Amino acid sequence: MLAPFDYFEHRRACKQKQIERSTRIANLPPEYHAPISLQDRQILNKSIEDLVQDVQKQVVKPIDILRSYGKIAVKAHAKTNCLTEVMINPGAEKWVEDTNFKGPLAGIPVSLKDSIAVGGFDVSVGYSRNTGKPYGQDGTIVRILKDAGAVPYVKTNLPISLLSFESTNDVWGRTTNPHNKDYSPGGSTGGESALLAYGGGRIGIGSDVAGSVRAPAHFAGIYSLRCSTGRWPKMGMSTSMPGQEGIPSVFSPMARTLPDLVHFSKSIIGMRPWEYDHSVHPIPWRKEVYDSIRDQKRLRIGVMSTDGVVPPSPVCARALSIVTSALASSGHEIVTIDPPFPSKALILASSLLNTDGCRTFLSFFRTGEWNDPGAARMALYMSLPQPIRYLHYLWNRYVKRDPFWAELLYEFRERSAYEQWQLVAKREAYKAEWYHWWQEEGKVDCIITPPNATPAVPHGGMRDAVASCGYTFLWNLLDYTAGVLPVTHVDSGLDALPPSFVTNNLNGVARGAYKYYDAVKMHGLPVAVQVVGRRLQEEKVLAIMERVQACLEGEDKAYELLGLE
Repeated sequence: MLAPFDYFEHRRACKQKQIERSTRIANLPPEYHAPISLQDRQILNKSIEDLVQDVQKQVVKPIDILRSYGKIAVKAHAKTNCLTEVMINPGAEKWVEDTNFKGPLAGIPVSLKDSIAVGGFDVSVGYSRNTGKPYGQDGTIVRILKDAGAVPYVKTNLPISLLSFESTNDVWGRTTNPHNKDYSPGGSTGGESALLAYGGGRIGIGSDVAGSVRAPAHFAGIYSLRCSTGRWPKMGMSTSMPGQEGIPSVFSPMARTLPDLVHFSKSIIGMRPWEYDHSVHPIPWRKEVYDSIRDQKRLRIGVMSTDGVVPPSPVCARALSIVTSALASSGHEIVTIDPPFPSKALILASSLLNTDGCRTFLSFFRTGEWNDPGAARMALYMSLPQPIRYLHYLWNRYVKRDPFWAELLYEFRERSAYEQWQLVAKREAYKAEWYHWWQEEGKVDCIITPPNATPAVPHGGMRDAVASCGYTFLWNLLDYTAGVLPVTHVDSGLDALPPSFVTNNLNGVARGAYKYYDAVKMHGLPVAVQVVGRRLQEEKVLAIMERVQACLEGEDKAYELLGLE
């Protein structure tokens, strides 16, 4: 239907999907609505590796694991609105009967970002025009999961456009942070982080183009790994920007605990995904790399305390200090690094991501369909005539004396194919610059840095904080492997801004980020650190994350997960 009459189709589609979801939850077998039992708690308290062993030894049945986690998923949804497609019945209750008991994920429920294709269910990506069109067959990653013995059971919420650290759309509504309902659980894989943080699952899959599995892990207090391109499958998915390869999106694992993240990553790579998907590199799990890092007596750790654009908030700086102090106390070498122009990466990556002028993600909207405030602001700026953009550049550059903000906005514009190629050439030159720095100057085993300048943003906060993603976006540009592990929580007594802190002295990106920093309102929100390796170093990064966590546990500073209610 043509605009503006498609508005009515939009409203009807949204209402229909929400009724469908509510009906599916209400019609679940009674076991999913019963109180948490002793058997449930025994299942919920075990790692996926232990559960797989129990399934293979026939100590526990896959249907019991599904019902335990399905029960908590329903509770998580009631609190956070994290679920989209509830695939338990019909779906998982049938699939569990065909469990591959020999698989590395035998009987384990796995949640999926809404953009992942499952046969018989919609892949809306938050757009109403994508509803009522169930996929005819499973996507690549779902076929791998089922062959590994896993049981997909729910899909989770995301932001319309996929370009936000919030997770809201008209089709499914707004997802909230289980630690504080006034804050975002992150985006674009925010439904996953809310579900896993609450305890409604142990492992899930998201995607990451600018921090979309790492910001949610940081915001909600879980673990995630941004894999390099080619390590995980990418076919059988849907997106808001098909064809966008300036900054490739990658699908990657998320987990409630670090042991689960390691086992999940190893299991999927061990399934030889290159035999399912042409885009995956034929690189098996390199146990020798993983073991060598676990056994290495002394690691050389590079610390990057800032992205050069937005200084870390007091709590994010404190989390970084907790980690570096624990590592140093354990005998590891800590060095402050000075890598090549990390601030330059934000301008280059932002330009590459939206060279189409935001046309593609906007093309899926119906009349009256709500847009994420950050994505809407990007689209508005893209639409401004060039003379107005230039005057705005001059105003910021010479009147407000904010050269970085001026350049970022000026470079954020639609590009021709000729200009796109030039940007790609700059990207490759920048990658080479980092390669030589790491080889010849850095010489570190990994880099530890904040995942974001601040903790979670409040709902609607991305309108002003949309450009504050440099701590994660840098590694997408370089295609480096990066993992996130939670460290601490915001403490209103420790993490307030100092009286001398003046936001007017900051650049435009930092002003947007700090507009919502309030240690009192944020009290109790999770805070994480990011562990970064070079390209295709998933085994190494996971092993270093384990070393970091062991150091924290050795000082009785291990992160405390959100308990089951």
